[in-house]
Amino acid sequence: MSYLLKKIRSETAQQRPSSSQEEQAKHLQVNEVRDLLGELTEQMPTFLSDTTIRRFLRARNWSTEQATKGLKETVVWRREYRPDAISWEDIAEMEDEAKRTHVADYLDKNGRSVFVSHVPMKSKVSFKDQIKHLVYLLEYFATNSANEQDDYVVWLTDFRGWSISSTPFSVTRESMHIIQNYYPGLIAVAIPFDPPRIFESFWKIVKNFIQQNMKEKVKFVYASKQESMKIMEDLFDLDTLESSFGGRSTTTSFDINKYAEKMRRADKMRGASKNAKGYN
Repeated sequence: MSYLLKKIRSETAQQRPSSSQEEQAKHLQVNEVRDLLGELTEQMPTFLSDTTIRRFLRARNWSTEQATKGLKETVVWRREYRPDAISWEDIAEMEDEAKRTHVADYLDKNGRSVFVSHVPMKSKVSFKDQIKHLVYLLEYFATNSANEQDDYVVWLTDFRGWSISSTPFSVTRESMHIIQNYYPGLIAVAIPFDPPRIFESFWKIVKNFIQQNMKEKVKFVYASKQESMKIMEDLFDLDTLESSFGGRSTTTSFDINKYAEKMRRADKMRGASKNAKGYN
């Protein structure tokens, strides 16, 4: 069915495809993937929703074959790892880890969630627990984003004060593997903010295992370069963006109690959804 979308998009100006035509082609592709997945869609109805299938299709350039392959691999991983079962209470060193990596309390101008990381802050937990926290947050974004048409998340990473020891290569490689393979199409823009010059060498290595479509989403921003900071102005309402990223928000500290309450609420809603829909 992939040929349908390609055919519609390749039509010339003589007959410009309407949005309804393109949407119909996408709907047909979702159904084709459902057919290819077979009984898996009945076994994992919540995960294998139309929203998830569309996300995998977008990330795989609307190839039904590649999207189906990726979904099947993700089903195997989910059954073993059980990301749906991770809750806020399972996060080791909650306060410290949340300060390092968390869901922002503001959205970007397009209504997308913001994923904030402060990588120079050294983690106090094991590699395994760092990955668990990342998966917990990715699962949060995947299940709490209402926009089905576009990528959902802006990933904003503070690199000021970063050193090689701040981000172990093994954690970076595993993190990118999970994001690209099990949560593709989730990240809309990734912003490394003010990385030091030494980061250039690290980036040369890291970008070798980042897929091309993900590389295109990476936008480096430097606080000292006005043209670079225009990226932040275009993406965010500066009145809500925290001052450490060039915004004008007057909030000066991370409220762990308020944040924990939000995450527990999300856990409860996700749990209710699983019970209602028979999540496996």
